[in-house]
Amino acid sequence: MGHKKLIRFEAIKNFPNVLQYPEGIAGRWAAHFGNDHPLTLELACGKGEYTLGLARRYPERNFLGVDLKGNRIWAGARKALDEGLTNAGFLRILIEGINGFFAPGEVEEIWITFPDPQLRTGKAKKRLTHPRFLRRYQGLLKPGGKIHLKTDSPNLYQFTMKVCRMYGCTVLEHSDNVYAQAEVKPDLQIRTYYESLDIAGAARVHYVCFTLPDTLPGTELDAQLQEELKHDEQPLS
Repeated sequence: MGHKKLIRFEAIKNFPNVLQYPEGIAGRWAAHFGNDHPLTLELACGKGEYTLGLARRYPERNFLGVDLKGNRIWAGARKALDEGLTNAGFLRILIEGINGFFAPGEVEEIWITFPDPQLRTGKAKKRLTHPRFLRRYQGLLKPGGKIHLKTDSPNLYQFTMKVCRMYGCTVLEHSDNVYAQAEVKPDLQIRTYYESLDIAGAARVHYVCFTLPDTLPGTELDAQLQEELKHDEQPLS
């Protein structure tokens, strides 16, 4: 690990707006923020551009960036402290274990912004909109809580739309070219570092907003999903 990363890992240990694998925090996020405002998560937040952008836009709500990369979290947390954004915080954990840190219904919304699309079909279970993760989110979202995906990967966009159809999710809004719209919603104008890279080379950004059904289908449907992906998705060379 580089010297700069080591310095940042040490620094966030003393940042009041960063928690690392905190014990006993589930159900106590209102106490952490000092208010009972609605809580929104940004998963795989990287440097936290969306966490900060939304926190600036909505001071009456709380926002929490979630990621494992401490050196990236440092960048967002440092900026939040410098700007006095008391409604922005960061949680350093593995997303796979997210349910251990929130009580049922404690989260109002989830944003997933430019995550690793895990393009190989064999790694589809690692996609953050895979049913394996949706079941986790259902355990912490309020009924009707929104999930937002913003990505430059057409594969992840189409995959998410397919999952919504197969698993009974309600798609509230979607676009395969966000910035081609006549009017771009302010929340979608926030840009992340990874968006600027345009790794997918698609020169367009995709967006899906959806809610989960009261009960998601069980894991028996996951095998069917995987089989369909083998036919739908082109193998990588």
